[in-house]
Amino acid sequence: MKSIDRDQLNPNNEEEKLLREPVLSQEETEEDIVLNLSLRPLKFNDFIGQDKIKDNLNIGIQAAQARHEPLEHLIFSGPPGLGKTTLAHIIAHEMGTKITTTSGPAIERAGDLIGILTNLEHGDILFIDEIHRLSNIVEEFLYPAMEDYKIDFIIDKGPYAKTIKFNLKPFTLIGATTRSGLLTGALRSRFGMYYHLDFYPWPELVKIVKKSAEVLSMPLDEESAELIARRSRGTPRVANRLLRRVRDYSQVKEDGRINPAVSEAALNLQGIDSLGLDDIDRRVLAVIIDTYEGGPVGIESLAATLNEESDTIVDVVEPYLLKIGLLKRTPRGRQATEAAYRHLGRPGPDKTQKGLFEDE
Repeated sequence: MKSIDRDQLNPNNEEEKLLREPVLSQEETEEDIVLNLSLRPLKFNDFIGQDKIKDNLNIGIQAAQARHEPLEHLIFSGPPGLGKTTLAHIIAHEMGTKITTTSGPAIERAGDLIGILTNLEHGDILFIDEIHRLSNIVEEFLYPAMEDYKIDFIIDKGPYAKTIKFNLKPFTLIGATTRSGLLTGALRSRFGMYYHLDFYPWPELVKIVKKSAEVLSMPLDEESAELIARRSRGTPRVANRLLRRVRDYSQVKEDGRINPAVSEAALNLQGIDSLGLDDIDRRVLAVIIDTYEGGPVGIESLAATLNEESDTIVDVVEPYLLKIGLLKRTPRGRQATEAAYRHLGRPGPDKTQKGLFEDE
């Protein structure tokens, strides 16, 4: 089968545009949102992986239902794409309640929360994604709502200021964060349950890929499913994206036929290597090795050299590189490991060199 260079694709060809879509991104496209909703499980029995968390949530839900109480406030932490939002929707489904979703950056003022909180019914769930990005004023506004189901809202100023009290119906707040270290102690202490989602082992991702392929009515053999799973960075969202890119490639270049050779060609075209690293992952490691002599290097210096946002590196790139042992964090900054040198085909690090770039 003839190999295809992604740079040779015609940018004006609508079919070939599908093959150039970036696989890793912090923001989901409209297609991602629609397809992820169709692939999202509704029950714990259909949710693959994170077994300890599921067991604990099941116990909490059954206990709350037996007492006719709302579930305790809880928070999920972990890298993007591991199922925090999906678990929140499953909890709402299992509890038989409505879920209202928003995000930390979307709530700019305390008044923005009033309409949301006052419309919640008994036992309803309020899901706040990226909860660590709430402003201090909004966060403090949430404290009495979480503890006493009451909020005080001040209108006007000076001698005309008035305090309006709202009594809320008992509800459950579910927060999700990719940066648990940015949560204040006061906010963290008000959650009754705290769970960290870790990357998935590839056998679980194989099951996820095969199940998603069934939903998409896409024929997929075991070897192709395993190939996609091994390059999915331990993340279900990435696995589903890669699955769709393989489907697109097979439709455009192989008349819909899917086999391991086709799957590998599609993933190679996306720039995904055998460890699941993409272009930006390899650029991060290459800059640390080539420009900063293996590190350590501060995140701000690294981001400036790459011309990338530091949040993108910290939230999207770093967690997986740390997990598979290609990167390590030291008090002075990020440092490439010997495994990173081997993966990029670089000569081993000179251990007599010392990093000059302090962490910022």
